[in-house]
Amino acid sequence: MKLINKHIAKDHSGHVTLRPEEDEDMWHLYNLIQEGDLVRAPAIRRVTNVSSTGSTDSQRLRLNLTLTASKMHFSPAAAPSSGTAGTSTSTGASQGASLSISGPVQSQHANVTMGAYHTLDLEPHRDVRIIKEEWDSVSLDRVAESCKEGRGADVGAIVCGEGTAAVCLLSEHMTVIRQRIDVPIPRKRTGSATMHEKGLARFYETIYASLLRHIPFSSLRVVIIASPGFVKDSVYDHIFAEATRTGNKALLQARNKFLRVHISSPHVHSLVEALKSPEASITAQLKETKFAREGIMLDRFFKMLGSDEMRAWYGPEDVLLAADRGAIGTLLISDELFRASDPAVRKKYVQLVESVQGKGAEVLTFSSMHESGQQLNQITGIAAILTFPLDVDIVKAEEAAHKAALEEEQAAAEEEQ
Repeated sequence: MKLINKHIAKDHSGHVTLRPEEDEDMWHLYNLIQEGDLVRAPAIRRVTNVSSTGSTDSQRLRLNLTLTASKMHFSPAAAPSSGTAGTSTSTGASQGASLSISGPVQSQHANVTMGAYHTLDLEPHRDVRIIKEEWDSVSLDRVAESCKEGRGADVGAIVCGEGTAAVCLLSEHMTVIRQRIDVPIPRKRTGSATMHEKGLARFYETIYASLLRHIPFSSLRVVIIASPGFVKDSVYDHIFAEATRTGNKALLQARNKFLRVHISSPHVHSLVEALKSPEASITAQLKETKFAREGIMLDRFFKMLGSDEMRAWYGPEDVLLAADRGAIGTLLISDELFRASDPAVRKKYVQLVESVQGKGAEVLTFSSMHESGQQLNQITGIAAILTFPLDVDIVKAEEAAHKAALEEEQAAAEEEQ
């Protein structure tokens, strides 16, 4: 994402103009634009002109429109699929992430009526201006993070099983499936060993071709090959045997980046399991990446929930109580909570983040486009690891008693008056 210009007034109102360049930038825009914000971007609108003779002329015009955001829809990139039907292999074309913003038009235009409902389909490499009445700290941090130089995918992954695979790229905020592979492999039976071997060969060849097409291994920190059983080892061996046979020096030089990791199931959600695995020293190689840190801390939270539950709290009410007591050491919060349609709800979570950060605690904002963020969303989207143990029942009882005492004092004061 490129920051084109930015003007924020002292009262925190103002605008930011951004230029999205890749799929992850669409995700950042989806998290930046809130209901009620003004959004200005290029749009295509069909305009019909009626001549004096009664004939009509319809044409599509590109216009710059400003509308008030009332609805948003984000679609992640659709992965092409690769499979076999008999002996043929077909490969689909990938479709990038898309973001559409709908609402009434707020700027006068010769071809568009004020207040007319329109949908802006935001496009890469076209500027988008976002105008807010208040830019809070979470939004400004998101702008700064999305425009950081050198930001991009850190990790490639091939999650595979027997005849199936998903080729992925992991950036700080998204897990993008670049290609899904499904190759039928006949069972190894007496008299059909050749068919089994041919199926395996097609499977490995398809993965190798997808790796070269979709994984920029030269610029990545790590490429993970993960599977249950020994599939990962066979895939790894085939990749480098083929690289040696074809003289692919770039791939052979990147061999030390490839890590084989055991996972319990051949599905993309198992990447969380792979990233926190002690196998192949993944945590040591990826400790600087945002999503690896999130996976490690979420794993720590779940383990603590079973062994030291007085230091592992989750749910909005409980976490807010822990924050009031100054007990939070690490706050785990999903970006989904900041997309609340009610501004008061968003403001509550922004204030919580600012309060916790002000007391020196760590705040990890999980992306809902990562598997770890989806796991956090399953337990309300917010959790905290406390610096010291607190019994949630005792704290709630103390809060209830304090509230009752305040109500009694207020009632007594009203009676005296």
